[in-house]
Amino acid sequence: MNRTFKNLSARERQIMDIVYARGSVSAFDVQDAMPDPPGYSTVRTLLRILETKGHLRHTKQGMSYIYSPVQPASQAAHSALAQVMHTFFAGNIERVVATLLSSKDIQLTPEDLDRISTLVEQARQAEKAPKDPEE
Repeated sequence: MNRTFKNLSARERQIMDIVYARGSVSAFDVQDAMPDPPGYSTVRTLLRILETKGHLRHTKQGMSYIYSPVQPASQAAHSALAQVMHTFFAGNIERVVATLLSSKDIQLTPEDLDRISTLVEQARQAEKAPKDPEE
């Protein structure tokens, strides 16, 4: 199932960021990591809501629930990037790349540029490769 984060509140997104950064968390871990955190019971409620929405699952460890993401970070990153591309760039990857490359906040090294060039070349080669008719 493709889960997007567009329907999450700011606090829910903040919690998901913490979960993805740490891999698995307790309610106390989340509360401890949040700037200006809500109360402990509010954090537990938000974790349950995220679980109900299909973003988290939990296991029981002793007296605590440990929450982890349902979707791997790489899959969530693809979904989030696709949403940003659609929302801000009308799905145009060239505009996304141009924006990233022209950003003064991003300092690309010659090695970064070489890796990007390699990825572009691999994409070109993949496009030229014959397609398997059974796919």
